[in-house]
Amino acid sequence: MPGNGWQVMASFRRDSSVTQKKLAKGTVKRIAGYARPYIRELVLFLALNALGAVIVVANPLLLKGIIDRGIIPHRQGVVIGLAVTVAALALLEAVLGLAQRWYSAKIGEGLIYDLRTQVFGHVQRQPVAFFMRAQTGSLISRLNSDVIGAQRALTTTLSSVVSNVISLVLVLVTMLVLSWQVTLIALLLLPIFVLPAKWVGKRLQAVSREQMQLDAEMSSLMTERFNVAGAMLAKLYGRPAEEEETFAGRAARVRDIGVVSAMYGRVFFTALTLVAALATAMVYGVGGSLVVNGSFQLGTLVALATLLTRMYGPLTALSNVHVDVMTALVSFDRVFEVLDLKPLIDDKDGAEPLTVDEHEAPAVQFDHVSFSYPSAEEVSLASLESIARSDTAPGRDVLFDVDFTAAPGQLVALVGPSGAGKSTITHLVSRLYDASGGAVRIGGQDVRDVTLDSLRARVGVVSQDAHLFHDSIRENMRYARPDATDEQILAALEAAQVGELVADMPDGLDTVVGDRGYRLSGGEKQRLAIARLLLKAPSVVVLDEATAHLDSESEAAVQRALRTALAGRTSLVIAHRLSTIREADQILVVDAGRIVERGRHEELLSGGGLYAELYRTQFARQEERTDGAPVLAAD
Repeated sequence: MPGNGWQVMASFRRDSSVTQKKLAKGTVKRIAGYARPYIRELVLFLALNALGAVIVVANPLLLKGIIDRGIIPHRQGVVIGLAVTVAALALLEAVLGLAQRWYSAKIGEGLIYDLRTQVFGHVQRQPVAFFMRAQTGSLISRLNSDVIGAQRALTTTLSSVVSNVISLVLVLVTMLVLSWQVTLIALLLLPIFVLPAKWVGKRLQAVSREQMQLDAEMSSLMTERFNVAGAMLAKLYGRPAEEEETFAGRAARVRDIGVVSAMYGRVFFTALTLVAALATAMVYGVGGSLVVNGSFQLGTLVALATLLTRMYGPLTALSNVHVDVMTALVSFDRVFEVLDLKPLIDDKDGAEPLTVDEHEAPAVQFDHVSFSYPSAEEVSLASLESIARSDTAPGRDVLFDVDFTAAPGQLVALVGPSGAGKSTITHLVSRLYDASGGAVRIGGQDVRDVTLDSLRARVGVVSQDAHLFHDSIRENMRYARPDATDEQILAALEAAQVGELVADMPDGLDTVVGDRGYRLSGGEKQRLAIARLLLKAPSVVVLDEATAHLDSESEAAVQRALRTALAGRTSLVIAHRLSTIREADQILVVDAGRIVERGRHEELLSGGGLYAELYRTQFARQEERTDGAPVLAAD
């Protein structure tokens, strides 16, 4: 029994409250579907576990034979023969252990792969609104902890139940056959262990919950302070000492709870060992008296003592098996919860590719579009959000009867106060959201009727905070075009006025840009993002404050690159610079979700409305700094 004591202890420290949770209907049937591809391996795995359980009983009976049929009657041949059999069984048990581990790993890792890839792909298809609400750590937990917990349902939990049931039945039957009196006394001792184990187990559960929470808090602190932005903030405000003190406090709590957990674990294991010792002493005391009285043989006594040590472990583990099973099933249920969240933005049945040629500039039309942001229930799960969800109201209205057309090849500038709805309009073009009313059309096709892949292949976006992965410049560029050659990448970098910078880097295209591109300056990062857009070569371009982080020299270079990039393409630009609106074919003035004015720069300026006011407050100083011919800028 001490051999599997830690496994029994792990069962008792699991949270018993999990048994009160209600599983979604059909969960078990759905789990069976994931097990179906591994059914042959699963059957063999369980058969190996059953055979291992038989060996548990065979060894004590062989010891009985060695003593009763060999040692006592002085039959050397029997002793040697049975000893060889014991050795053969030990070798077989070792081989079985290796085979069990191989099948367990194959089934378990295969199931983890299936679930992880399915969840990852499903999460990737969720709308942007989903990621605005869901906590990253909770999503990662579903891909790690819950997926591994689900895997245990088909390996650890299932095999444990099968082997423990078979072992317990065989051990009890054998012991009853050998001596029902000793077996009955042994069973009477079980409550002496199980009741204290339940008591310790409840405290272990509470300690484990607290330990997990403290670990999560400490990990969260490290995650926030170890990224570039967090580390920089601590330095700028002179807080490293305070941060170290805060971390030390949390680490101390983790240390203290770790000591408590270790002591509870040792108490549990000591109790398990103590009961085994008491039971063994009882067997030798009662059984020894029976041997002395001639009621049964010495070999029977040794076999009973050996079998006893193999009875309490399975019996105790099975007493808590409902918690183990429900823990595994709830892990599956939490994974299914994510998989059942339907993407709000997805291809409709019968969606067709966007029929826009690579070299064609299509018209972009907003046909009386209205929009309201989706509610929390539509886009996310409360269990994935970092704090309790309190906003249950429906989504607020943002756009009202937006109606305009950007003709093929036109540059349309969006201007207006902060929060007017400009970014929301651009998000509808790339279908990050869907219009609540009306229609958004590209080349005459409603974007909701075309496939997302074809739409996003033809629409290119550069935002104010362009994201770069912690990878090389080459791989960040190839994110836009995976089959791009180095020559094509270098050409795009040159067009974005950043080719010379990359060429001067020691590793060139192999230079790693760092977490979120923090090894580069804001201007360098933005120019790489624009180069990535040029490599993609879309038919429709959306610029959302795309030059906000550029210094004057970089801005001038990127503006020239953008003029080339936008030539012959339909463009929608959120404008914060005078040069953009002066060169725009059409200016849309957005206020409170409505287009309140439209036209070209001079006519809107002479109209004396909101645009004229915005010009006086936002653009007049730019005009004073304008030197020479205006160049394209957007931010």
